[in-house]
Amino acid sequence: MNYLVAVLPDRLKVEEAYTALEKEGLPTNQIDILGRGYKSADEYGFINPNQQAKKGINRLVSWLIPFGFVAGYAFNLLTSIEVLPIGSLGNHLIGGLLGAASGALGAYFVGGGVGLTVGSGDALPYRNRLNAGKYLIVIKGSQELTNQATRILRQFEPENLQGYAEQT
Repeated sequence: MNYLVAVLPDRLKVEEAYTALEKEGLPTNQIDILGRGYKSADEYGFINPNQQAKKGINRLVSWLIPFGFVAGYAFNLLTSIEVLPIGSLGNHLIGGLLGAASGALGAYFVGGGVGLTVGSGDALPYRNRLNAGKYLIVIKGSQELTNQATRILRQFEPENLQGYAEQT
């Protein structure tokens, strides 16, 4: 399945483009309009970057916190640093807890940052354009259909015209 996404500045342009696509015989069930008064990004199924960030954090937390605990414990065991006057075992455990906290922070910043910037692909820029009041017209279908739609949509001078091929 191939996708073609065009960003148009206002409702009038997107409706003109939709009508032109319809007149050329493109099946209307393969054309979607996103924007105010039409489908939202969530209704269409664009990936929410916040959800991707949470997934990234959860993936890293499951192994960084235990690893951080072991590393912190081992570091304190090897260096014999006295954090508090509570004995060596207590200090080793505090070192482990500090290492686990470092692992949690690493999972939050790395997992969350990567999820926000990379995990959403092009969905975030499209969401930002929708939030700015722009409209998207999305055509899904065969390569021939998206090529035909590209020729038609170019006459409306979209701000952005991007094609995607779905990974199988």
